[in-house]
Amino acid sequence: MPVVLHARTTVLLCAAILPTAAACGSSEPAAVSAVTTTISATPPPTSAAPSTAPTVDPFAGLPLIDHTDWTEAVDGPRLLVYPTPAGRQTSFPGTDERAWQEVLEHAPDADTPGMRDQFVCHWTWARLVQPDKPSWNLEPWRPAVGYQATVDARCNPGGPER
Repeated sequence: MPVVLHARTTVLLCAAILPTAAACGSSEPAAVSAVTTTISATPPPTSAAPSTAPTVDPFAGLPLIDHTDWTEAVDGPRLLVYPTPAGRQTSFPGTDERAWQEVLEHAPDADTPGMRDQFVCHWTWARLVQPDKPSWNLEPWRPAVGYQATVDARCNPGGPER
């Protein structure tokens, strides 16, 4: 049984919006009236749309990371992560963790503070913004600031990539 709340509210018609103008185009002053409002605590019924999300990972069993390469940049070490075509295309839930585990298989020393946040940022956002970027660059010297701050820094906390 729905819960129904009754509230008596004093409403100033048009006077709240245009306090110095005549009430709703009339030359009479704005009228004050008591209004009874019925509010139902039960939301209106909605029609559920069928889910279009795949129920099976279309890239299951395929590698998501082709390879990684450590390089030295002006600021320090940099891990270049090269995704496979499947890694660029998949959006199946949980593939970010599967791909991160593949990165660690290629480069076990990548498991440092902040590197996972940089990777997930690239996995989630950079592949949308720059889908053809050859590699995603992760730097262990960047500060570990948490995922949201990493995203806010466009995957590069501590300054732009040089």
